[in-house]
Amino acid sequence: MKIQKAQILVPKTDANMILKNLERYGRVCYKSEDKFGENISSGMLKTLVAKNHESVLEHEKLTMLFIIDRGVSHELVRHRIASYSQESTRYCNYSKDKFGNELTFIEPVFFDEAARKIWADTLEDIERNYFKLLELGATPQEARSILPNSLKTEIVVTMNFRSLRNFLKLRTSPSAHPQIKEVAIPLLLYLKERFEPLFADIDYDQSFGLEKYGEIIETNSFFEVE
Repeated sequence: MKIQKAQILVPKTDANMILKNLERYGRVCYKSEDKFGENISSGMLKTLVAKNHESVLEHEKLTMLFIIDRGVSHELVRHRIASYSQESTRYCNYSKDKFGNELTFIEPVFFDEAARKIWADTLEDIERNYFKLLELGATPQEARSILPNSLKTEIVVTMNFRSLRNFLKLRTSPSAHPQIKEVAIPLLLYLKERFEPLFADIDYDQSFGLEKYGEIIETNSFFEVE
């Protein structure tokens, strides 16, 4: 059995070019192309956001790889407009070598030591019984019926920047589930730094401790990081 923290892998992107493109698209609406220059106009982009003229933001997108538990992935896929490609428990046989012959689970952010031991003991039983079902002839899609929400899943998510704003507004709020905040808050902070005009106005639950944040990994390729 393997336990790990949640992560998001994000591709290295030319943030300045994306922001510049969005400014250029937005200026078509107001016929202010004459004000378009080499330097990005943060004021123009912030004005679009402030006026709720967010359809302009749909022209650019971001693709990310979320490594989270399956339970919280069900909250993620409720967001539209977005595209999703998720690891399938119907076809993945976790007894095989490529999975290390083990199940991987995402560590919960909310349990104390005593509760975490109960959680870990339960998952050890599930792993043992999952493999026993496979040995008895069950297919992966049949054996998965006993797999828990804590099972690690990988899901590729593509959202345009308007949808991304909506996702982050909802999933970084105090009422959001802790395990979606675990990835959504650090993602928001990353985007605030990289695409400041588009995300500067979004507040988040600052009482959610830094020690609970999942890791944001910037990479040239999703396949570079194990």
